[in-house]
Amino acid sequence: MFKRYRGAPTPAVDDVTFTVADGEFMVLLGPSGCGKSTTLRMVAGLESISSGSLSIDNREVGNVPAKDRDIAMVFQSYALYPHMTVSDNLAFGLRRRNVEAAEIQTRIQAAAGILGLGELLQRKPSQLSGGQRQRVALGRAIVREPKVFLFDEPLSNLDAALRVNTRNELVRLHHRLAATMIYVTHDQVEAMTMGQRICVMNKGKVAQIGKPLEVYRAPADVFVARFLGNPPMNILQVQLASVGGQVGAALPGGTHLPLSRWTGSALPASGAVQLGIRPEELVLHERDAGGATALRGTVAAVEPLGAETLVAVDLNGGAGEVIARLHRDTAAQLGDHVSLSAPESALYLFDGATGKAIPGRELQ
Repeated sequence: MFKRYRGAPTPAVDDVTFTVADGEFMVLLGPSGCGKSTTLRMVAGLESISSGSLSIDNREVGNVPAKDRDIAMVFQSYALYPHMTVSDNLAFGLRRRNVEAAEIQTRIQAAAGILGLGELLQRKPSQLSGGQRQRVALGRAIVREPKVFLFDEPLSNLDAALRVNTRNELVRLHHRLAATMIYVTHDQVEAMTMGQRICVMNKGKVAQIGKPLEVYRAPADVFVARFLGNPPMNILQVQLASVGGQVGAALPGGTHLPLSRWTGSALPASGAVQLGIRPEELVLHERDAGGATALRGTVAAVEPLGAETLVAVDLNGGAGEVIARLHRDTAAQLGDHVSLSAPESALYLFDGATGKAIPGRELQ
C-alpha cells in the first residue's frame, strides 16, 4: 500500500506490504511518524489508499466503505458515550446494524464474561477507572464479532502497572477468541510480549518482519537493532583491520576485536563498518581483563534499577560510549577505570554506509 498526502514532500506510507494469517496477532511497531497508524487506518477504511491493494478474507476492500469491511477498531482514546451505560455503549453499534435485541443481549453477556464487566454494565463511563473504560472499548469491538480487530495504541493512556495487566488481558483474549488482530504501538515491550509476528516500520517503509525473538536476534539493519532492546544495542564506528591474517574490528585505543564469523567477501571494501553489542552481552571487569580484545574506559554513569544495574562506560581514545546491563550487585562506581568484554558470537556487523546487517556464520 502507498499513501501520500497532498502537498507532502514524501509519502506517509511507502510500498508497505505484508500478509496477516487467519487468527494471527500482528504488531506494527515503530517511532512516531513512521506510518504505522496511517497503515492501520487504511486497513480500517478511515484513510484512502493512494495506490496498492488491500484484501480481507480474500476479498478486495480497497474501495469498500469502512462500515462494510467487517472490522472493529479500538483507539488510543476510549471514545465511549458518556451519557450511556456500559451496556448501552456495548449495544450501540449493534443497534445501528439492526441486530435483534435478543442477539444483542447474548453478545453483551458473552463479552462481559470475557472481560469481567458483568458488575459494571449499569454504570456510566465517569464511574469507571481507566482500565475498566479500556475494557469497555475492547468489549464494544468484541460484540461486533468482526473478521479483523484493529488496535491503535490502546494502552498509551494507562499507567505502567495497568498497561502490564491490560497487555496480559489482550494476550489471553486473543488466545480465547482465536481472532485476527493487528496492533499498532511504539512500545517495543508490547511488541515483543504480545505479537506472534512484528512488522518494524521506519520512515513509511517496512524495515523487517518476523517473530519477535528472530527480529531481536537477527536485526536487518542498525535502526531495527537499536529500536528493539532497552537499553538499545551499542553501536560503535570501527575500521576493519587484519592482525596476523585475522580480520577484526580496530577501535581507537588499540582494541582489536576478532571477526572470524565474517569472510572477506561479505565485508565492505571501504573497511568502514558499525559494530553492534547488546548491553546484556557485555561483561565488566573491575580490573583490566588484559589483551587486545578488551574494551577499556571510564565509568560515566551507574544506574541501579533493583533487579539489575546499568553502567555507562566512556571508551578510551574517543571510541564512544557503551552501556552494559550488569548484575544488581556490581561494585562499579563513577570514575572507575574498567574493561569490558563480550563473546564474538554476541557481535553484530552493519555496513558503515547503508546500515544494513552483514550476516556472519554461526560459530560451532
